[in-house]
Amino acid sequence: MRSTLPAFNEVWQRQFRSSVLNQIQHFPSESAFLIGCSGGMDSMLLLHLMSGLFPEKVRAIYIDHQLQQDSANWGQFVAEQCLLLNVPCLIEAVCVETGNLEQQARAARYQAYSKHLKPNEILVLAHHQQDQAETLILRLLSGAGVQGLSAMRKVDIREQFTLWRPLLDISREQICQWAKQLDVQNIQDISNLNTHYDRAWCRHELWPVLQNRYPKMQHALARTSYLMQDANDILQEIVQQDLSQCTTATEIDLKEIALLSIPRQRQLLSVWMKGQDQYRPSFEMVERLRKEVIGSKSDAQAALHCNQFYYVRYQQKIYRLSAAEYLAAQNESDILPETLQVQLDQTFHLMSGEYCVESNPVGLSTTLLGKNLKLVRRQTGEKIHLQGRVGSWPLKKAIQEARIFPWQRHTIQILSIDNVMLGVFTPKGFWLAHSEYCEVGGWQPNLISSLKKIS
Repeated sequence: MRSTLPAFNEVWQRQFRSSVLNQIQHFPSESAFLIGCSGGMDSMLLLHLMSGLFPEKVRAIYIDHQLQQDSANWGQFVAEQCLLLNVPCLIEAVCVETGNLEQQARAARYQAYSKHLKPNEILVLAHHQQDQAETLILRLLSGAGVQGLSAMRKVDIREQFTLWRPLLDISREQICQWAKQLDVQNIQDISNLNTHYDRAWCRHELWPVLQNRYPKMQHALARTSYLMQDANDILQEIVQQDLSQCTTATEIDLKEIALLSIPRQRQLLSVWMKGQDQYRPSFEMVERLRKEVIGSKSDAQAALHCNQFYYVRYQQKIYRLSAAEYLAAQNESDILPETLQVQLDQTFHLMSGEYCVESNPVGLSTTLLGKNLKLVRRQTGEKIHLQGRVGSWPLKKAIQEARIFPWQRHTIQILSIDNVMLGVFTPKGFWLAHSEYCEVGGWQPNLISSLKKIS
């Protein structure tokens, strides 16, 4: 049987219930809730309140980071409390990667949440007003901008899920009183007292000093976070306009971005470089892209490495390249096939892409099918007489006119037999060369997909 929540202060109860019901109006009517429970006072109070307000629509999840000796026991405690409230409970053990422990633990936790959330579920967390104020302080000390100082949103709609923090306007003091009055059982994680961690240091050492001077600091900082959220929303509207005007997912048009003021350039670059990552790049990295790459000469082929990408200038654009694609161009030791033997309808892979041998109105002689054809890298000074055009011209010029980027040119290979050029494999396809081996009703390798690795 579901336990009945003890009565608590009617004003608090009425205010909280009204606030929650007002917020859920913005959620789909079929929404259910997955509550992240650590076993601490905040999350256990939230579990009690939500289970009372939304019977049969609540589940709980405990994430065992396996960083504390008692972490498994805490998970068992959460499960037992959920049983008393008739709330289904999940326990998920995660492995925390090395590095910044707080960040890595958070990443592992959210990955586990994403794994278990159902399509109709909203993730509910117990962050409160002091958490919000602490987050703003820590981000301010790390040099965050408007977006960072927005701190946490009460309703955070993310790509993978929606996150709801119904206690975000409630002070920790009020939460303690509610939990005591409702006799909410909870556990104490002693690592929360370890001031080696930034959050604990802020709460136990910095916070008392500031609050002694500014008694209303918690409310003031929370208000600042909401003002920053408004400012960030306005800023994002402008940034999205600039992104649509100046960029694609992988390119920046330098002529368009030059029309923007320097602050708008910085904001655009920061958002564009972030892409699908969780965090924006540092201010220093954005400035390096702006000054060292965008500010370089158009023929300098300047490049900047940031996270897993390289940002490269070519003519009047900046391109975002994966590390694998960019570094492949620097590695001249790639082992490439030296011969090619093909038949009709055969598919094969080269560095420039995947090809299929198909009949063509004008193509290579069928007598070449099944023969060993020679493949060599492009060197310098080669000329090509393209089928259907008059005269030969430098292969380098053909590559430039086809807008094959410098970091792709290492994939180009020349196909020949008995020192006669048959054609050139490029990321833009196979270029048929005029030769004695061209005939009506011949064959040609046609590009299926570009820039594939040799299999």
